[in-house]
Amino acid sequence: MCRGLESLPITCLERAKELKARFGSFLLKQELNIMGVSNKADKLRVEEALKWRTSFQNLLAHKDGLCAFRAFLVSEYSEENIAFYLACEDYKNTKSASKLCTKAKKIYEEFIGCDAPREVNLDHETRTITKNNVEQPTVSCFELAQSKIYALMEKDCYPRFLKSTLYLDITRQLTP
Repeated sequence: MCRGLESLPITCLERAKELKARFGSFLLKQELNIMGVSNKADKLRVEEALKWRTSFQNLLAHKDGLCAFRAFLVSEYSEENIAFYLACEDYKNTKSASKLCTKAKKIYEEFIGCDAPREVNLDHETRTITKNNVEQPTVSCFELAQSKIYALMEKDCYPRFLKSTLYLDITRQLTP
């Protein structure tokens, strides 16, 4: 049985933090290369990256912005928030009633339910309302939960992203 991190010697924890920092930086650089940000980009791309500062919605609306934000959330171990948000966006575009039910159940089990593998941080009331909504799924059954997670990301994760080395590196790399 796992006794948790507190059972490890301090030197192990310090080494783990050091490795996390090194690998995290390496993985984020790899993510930037995959996005094509490592090459010098044209002025339009610079302007786009700078637009991400103007609003959280602008960041999410831009393919590279979303990719960079997701990479940032992975580095902070909170990628489940954007994954849930995007799953809800996909869910809202579902046309078939039979697929709606299947997708609703899958989203609930993955992100909201008891012991969900990628559980998002929702208050008890929102969880209960969403659970009741999923029993008779409609296109809007995740609307409340999605809006709470969006607000959480906008107020908490987004400002940290704008100050992160990831975002600052992107804007530096794009500047001619």
